[in-house]
Amino acid sequence: MGEEAKFFVGQIVHHRLFDYRGVVFDVDPRFLGSEEWYEQVARTRPPKDRPWYRILVDGRETETYVAERNLEPDREGGAVDHSLVEQFFLGFENGIYLPRQRRN
Repeated sequence: MGEEAKFFVGQIVHHRLFDYRGVVFDVDPRFLGSEEWYEQVARTRPPKDRPWYRILVDGRETETYVAERNLEPDREGGAVDHSLVEQFFLGFENGIYLPRQRRN
């Protein structure tokens, strides 16, 4: 099983390699993507047995799937500009997004 995640849903993070910021909207305890995606996209071969995060990217209409080792806490502060923020979060308080309750 994967290790405990460093980041949490609603936290704003910064991508170390690609220099963008965004908000975490989902956390996987380990890599759950396809082997084909990993081979094509994860060129630095980050570990699959560590947490991976789904990120809404600030200022772009995109989301990314990122290995924990490529993320760090955001130091810029401020809200994230993405059209899906309201779909996943209730609001923004003290630098953190408040997640909506998930329905199973």
